[in-house]
Amino acid sequence: MTTDNVVMVWRTALILSVMMVVAACSHRAPPAQIENACSIFSQYPNWRRATERAERRWGISQGTQLAFVNRESSFVADARPPRTRRLFVLPGPRASSAHGYAQALDSTWDWYREQTGNRSARRTDFGDAVDFIGWYASMSQRLSRISLDDPRNLYLAYHEGHTGYNRGSYNSKAWLLRAATQVQTDARRYDSQLNSCQRRRWFR
Repeated sequence: MTTDNVVMVWRTALILSVMMVVAACSHRAPPAQIENACSIFSQYPNWRRATERAERRWGISQGTQLAFVNRESSFVADARPPRTRRLFVLPGPRASSAHGYAQALDSTWDWYREQTGNRSARRTDFGDAVDFIGWYASMSQRLSRISLDDPRNLYLAYHEGHTGYNRGSYNSKAWLLRAATQVQTDARRYDSQLNSCQRRRWFR
């Protein structure tokens, strides 16, 4: 290998390393207190603005958006399902293509981008993720006749898809029913906290 080739290899490796560091740093750490909406928005004010935009656009409450993100990814930007294992040791494929704050599947994310025209949307961007959640809730309202003020059933449709939800596929999944009830509890708590924050003028 010539000196020029060695320099080119090292330069390429350096560029790739820098790109990886930049990508890692661009993902914010989860909030320090994920159970408190006031604390979340105090730490990340732009998240409050993002959820406000989604609420105005789609009609889904800020608390419901936060409850979905908490349930799906615990506010981890690049969350993915764990890999399966081959022969109990070797890493295999992931259980699904779910990715990002909202754990949106590839196919559903593509549907969202096509329907909204938001072609540059990224699942690791909090604003895009909550807009996706709002859009999906609006589709659940239209396709499954679920009220936007019903976090429990909105989550069931989110998890099962509209066809599965309309068939009642969730009824045989006790763990999912528990999860949906928890999402509803979290959504109500977050909304109550935000109402308290706003009354006390926590946010200006």
